[in-house]
Amino acid sequence: MPHLRQPLLIFSDLDGTLLDHHTYDWQPAASWLARLKQHDVPVILCSSKTPVEITRWQKILGLTGHPFIAENGAAIQYPGPDSKPEPLTHNGITRANIGELLHSLRRDFRFTGFLNVDVSQVCNWTGLNPEQAALAMQRTASEPLIWEDTPERLGEFRAALRRAGLGLTQGGRFWHVADIDAGKGRGAQAIITFYQQHDGIRRLTLGLGDAPNDASLLNEMDYAVVINSHGTGKLCPQQEQQQPDRILRTTHYGPEGWREGLDHFISVSD
Repeated sequence: MPHLRQPLLIFSDLDGTLLDHHTYDWQPAASWLARLKQHDVPVILCSSKTPVEITRWQKILGLTGHPFIAENGAAIQYPGPDSKPEPLTHNGITRANIGELLHSLRRDFRFTGFLNVDVSQVCNWTGLNPEQAALAMQRTASEPLIWEDTPERLGEFRAALRRAGLGLTQGGRFWHVADIDAGKGRGAQAIITFYQQHDGIRRLTLGLGDAPNDASLLNEMDYAVVINSHGTGKLCPQQEQQQPDRILRTTHYGPEGWREGLDHFISVSD
């Protein structure tokens, strides 16, 4: 099992994982966040949220200065000298081009994206206040949407996106459209390599997530925690069949499950 004295990286989803799916509370995870900070263990947020949203949550959670993965891997923030962030790295097709394609596809499929609604609708969907919802709408390289067509037509929609170089992933609330080569797993690979080049060693990795869009992230981890979700879809990391001792499915939801996962995998005793 990993120990706090070992070189570690923690990768964590936000909504439904570190944050409660409904209230956005994170206090059950507070003691572990403080402990990880004390031992200089980076906690890398890896979310479908926008870069400005994640920057806000880094400040709230005390994680400023660490890299992060935004919009399901479509954007990565690396730390620069003196903990000042580097310019965002974008992976693939821009949000403007995604919007153009989705506009044309609305003639054939029924869905509603962030580009089609105002702040009040995003508030209704997410439970965010207007200021927070405005940050959620500042997409850079992805588009969340509500699927309103039949389940059978979803495969046709996915194929149409693929022909344009786009992929479709399922999150806790929305479906997300982004470059087909983007993904939380690829973002994690890039950050693991960044730390390996900086440290001269490969750190042990632990990832936590609750929804299908977290699968690629957890597949890159040495240890993975699948947070008990609220019916958003079955999350099945590849290692579960091969190395079940490296996977934990929590009994608790959200940040209580997050705490349960770290209690299980990370040793703090001498």
